Amino acid sequence: MLTSWKFDNLIIRLVNFKTALQKLQLFVDWKSKMALFMNVFKARAPIAPVSFAASATQLRSVSGDVSFTTKGYKLHKLDSGPSSEVTLNKADAIHYYKQMQTIRRMESSAGNLYKEKKIRGFCHLYSGQEACAVGMHSAMTEGDQVITAYRCHGWTYLLGSTVTEVLAELTGRMSGNVHGKGGSMHMYTPSFYGGNGIVGAQQPLGAGIAFALKYRNQKNVCITLYGDGAANQGQLFEAANMAKLWDLPVLFVCENNGFGMGTAVERSSASTEYYTRGDYVPGIWVDGMDVLAVREATRWAKEYCNAGKGPLVLDMATYRYGGHSMSDPGTSYRTREEIQEVRKSRDPITGFKDRIITAGLATEEELKELDKEVRHIVDDALKVATTDEMLPAEALYTDIYHNTPKQMVRGATIDETIPQPYLNSQELLKAIGRA
Repeated sequence: MLTSWKFDNLIIRLVNFKTALQKLQLFVDWKSKMALFMNVFKARAPIAPVSFAASATQLRSVSGDVSFTTKGYKLHKLDSGPSSEVTLNKADAIHYYKQMQTIRRMESSAGNLYKEKKIRGFCHLYSGQEACAVGMHSAMTEGDQVITAYRCHGWTYLLGSTVTEVLAELTGRMSGNVHGKGGSMHMYTPSFYGGNGIVGAQQPLGAGIAFALKYRNQKNVCITLYGDGAANQGQLFEAANMAKLWDLPVLFVCENNGFGMGTAVERSSASTEYYTRGDYVPGIWVDGMDVLAVREATRWAKEYCNAGKGPLVLDMATYRYGGHSMSDPGTSYRTREEIQEVRKSRDPITGFKDRIITAGLATEEELKELDKEVRHIVDDALKVATTDEMLPAEALYTDIYHNTPKQMVRGATIDETIPQPYLNSQELLKAIGRA
């Protein structure tokens, strides 16, 4: 017989057993959640501070993108500007690194060719400024146009030419960008209106290209580049006036490397805040040594122009390691220690390399393999640039006019007149079996 005492005792045991089961279930749930948490934690990239361009934040999203914080932008006549929070994925990281390394090695090879007297005339190198070109190019869309000054080798490569075509053009060979007829300052592609040897000459031309884009109702921009040495040109202010008057989609980009030839900006400009120099044209200061900051600023600027708001001035703070040109040693107006300090603390390639390795977007081994690939590309281009043939003398009379019948061309003296044997270089190349 079940007495009252036994019944009470049974009830107590059942309650204790239920409580124990509940505690066991809570323990199992806790272990499961902790295991899940630890797996997620292990899968994430390491988060560590980065000492480049004030980038302290790196967070990996579900898609694999990593977030970075760039140095802040300075604004002129703008209520808002580009975001300092940017993202980067592995494919883009590898791509930007390879492009910057290719330009750096290509320019180093060009410098060596010049010292060997295999390149003649003017030669202005882009070493140190790679983040400007690569960052802007990464934000471009189909139909965007570019025009720049004489420091144009990197842009020629980015906008469609091969390393071989650039180096062969510098040495005057048939396989060059324009078959050896342009040289260092005159290379072109369908979206690239070339380098321009006259200081500031490209500024009004860029406004004209932007006018054409607007006339055709294209949602594109013309990136018009110039150096701080050309920032005081009167034609810039005339072009900016027309661009603002007609709201043309042009980005006036000052690649401010600190020196106009051998003159420091403080000695040449009453105001060195070039992003404010457009007056009624809004402007943005950008860290031109950070490819991600340049990309974000250019994206934002393109959206601004495409919204019909008119032109912008972008002031890219950068630095060139060499002299103004190969004839300038670059050390009479600055110290070697200054150059080395920039290389050590602000170099656009090594800084970017450290960031993407720390963020887990690339490994040291992957980047070493890329370096080898770039070295092979440039070495192969050098072989062509130093062994290929030059155009025959008949090429002097080609490419004078576009879409006209053959003309009579005056020779070296007024008494010498020569009928054009070929209208253009392509016709000549076809005739000699090189087309």
